[in-house]
Amino acid sequence: MDNYTIKIAKGLANNADARLIRQQVFVEEQGFVNEFDDIDHEAYHAVIYTGGYPIATGRLFDENGEAHIGRICVRKAYRGRDLGRMIVEALEKQAEKVGYKEVGLSAQTRVQPFYEKLGYTAYGDVYKDEYCPHIAMKKTLSGE
Repeated sequence: MDNYTIKIAKGLANNADARLIRQQVFVEEQGFVNEFDDIDHEAYHAVIYTGGYPIATGRLFDENGEAHIGRICVRKAYRGRDLGRMIVEALEKQAEKVGYKEVGLSAQTRVQPFYEKLGYTAYGDVYKDEYCPHIAMKKTLSGE
């Protein structure tokens, strides 16, 4: 079994590894154009490492007083190892640590079942982010 380390830092300037993974997955692999935004400066960015090598990332940010998780991605060679769940759970714990009781996210519809398994519920209509269909989802945090 691999040995994983998770690090969380505030601001993308403090987390070049998160930027690198997102560039590879969302821009190069999936073709998104507007991957980086002003939210990155204030968000918490979590990165999973194995042997010092960054392999997965995600971010947590505040939007109008509500916690949101986003930009969850895993490098292609490391998918299927439960790393997405690990990133989401690390960000949920960070959200609780800073006082949030609920977390929202915008999921690509193709990964909606992944988030449902983690306790998220979809609401509203499907919408497009760039060319890709998304759905809003939310989860009440357990407070454990």
